[in-house]
Amino acid sequence: MSFLGTLCLLLVATTLAGHFAHRAGIPAVIGEILVGVLLGPAILNWVQLNTLVQTFSDIGVIVLMFIGGLESNLTLLKKYLRPAIIVAVIGVIFPVVIMGVTSRLFHFTWFESLFIGVIFSATSVSISVEVLKEFKALDTKEGATILGAAVADDIIGVILLSLMISMMGDSGSGTQSNIGIVLLEQVAFFVGVFLLVKWVAPYLMQLSDHLLMAASPTIMAIIICLAMAWVADLVGLSGAIGAFFAGVAVAQTDYQHQVDISVEPVGYTMFIPLFFASVGLNMTFDGFWAALPFIAVMTVLGVLTKLVGCGLGARLNGFSGSSNYLVGAGMISRGEMALITAQIGFSAHLLSGDYYSDVILVIILVTIIAPFVLKDAINRAPKLVVSDKSA
Repeated sequence: MSFLGTLCLLLVATTLAGHFAHRAGIPAVIGEILVGVLLGPAILNWVQLNTLVQTFSDIGVIVLMFIGGLESNLTLLKKYLRPAIIVAVIGVIFPVVIMGVTSRLFHFTWFESLFIGVIFSATSVSISVEVLKEFKALDTKEGATILGAAVADDIIGVILLSLMISMMGDSGSGTQSNIGIVLLEQVAFFVGVFLLVKWVAPYLMQLSDHLLMAASPTIMAIIICLAMAWVADLVGLSGAIGAFFAGVAVAQTDYQHQVDISVEPVGYTMFIPLFFASVGLNMTFDGFWAALPFIAVMTVLGVLTKLVGCGLGARLNGFSGSSNYLVGAGMISRGEMALITAQIGFSAHLLSGDYYSDVILVIILVTIIAPFVLKDAINRAPKLVVSDKSA
């Protein structure tokens, strides 16, 4: 029963921390992570990451990734396909290459360096959306390009993470004969994703309407989510990756809104805050001063690789100077996507526990900086043209 007290403490603390973080203009997720840092081994050591807390955290990752898939706007991506893809691709290449090579200079292995680059290739669109809404800049060409590019580079990031987990699993087995089987399983999984999006999910969601159960479409969506997470785990991927594509599949049906408004409260009421708190619970400040040069350099690069890389992508699509800055600034925030990637990779042993806290701290610092840069970019681009919704 002591777990109930721990659960109550974490929910009270994450709720209050999220509230005050939001009041201070800081993403609520930062406050929730800091709760884990404060209550965990890093400072007070009141809460440990035991089996039950870890289980709730794992469910939180799956639910959060499922919601992320549900809210992926593929229609918007199609509308601004060319600029979004170019911005996304360059915005992935810059951090993967620059931050990966820089990590190698800090004596990380090549595999760990590549994974650090993949972590910082992600973009947290939710934080940028909040700032864009505040300044009435969401329904603009720049805003739509940011949203489309964020969807694209999250998908690219998920695929890169899948490949790295597969590579790690193969190297961990100590055999080279399984490479073909692993690749075949990966191809089969993504073929299954296509079939799910195109035919299976729409059929199952329509079938759920005929079931004499309360909230049957939501139950069916959760079944699809858990099934995809299980299948992804079976083929050596993270369950969170399967949950993401399950969300994408359900989002293409007529039940997207109904499922979203049903699942989101459940996730954010308990499981998702515990996931972010668990990120902080994994942190320690052992060796902080020794790692300070790495943290400082990577924080600067975390901002610049997206700002410059995505800004360059916007310029290649004919955007003006202020619009380049705005698109680049809108892609800086890493937030939950980078945290999820780091957590999944840490669990899959892609990154040593000795460096996990340093990487998480860099993500937090970059995420805190991002809204301030975006606000400055919006102020420098006052003549934003609202997109034509009929286009």
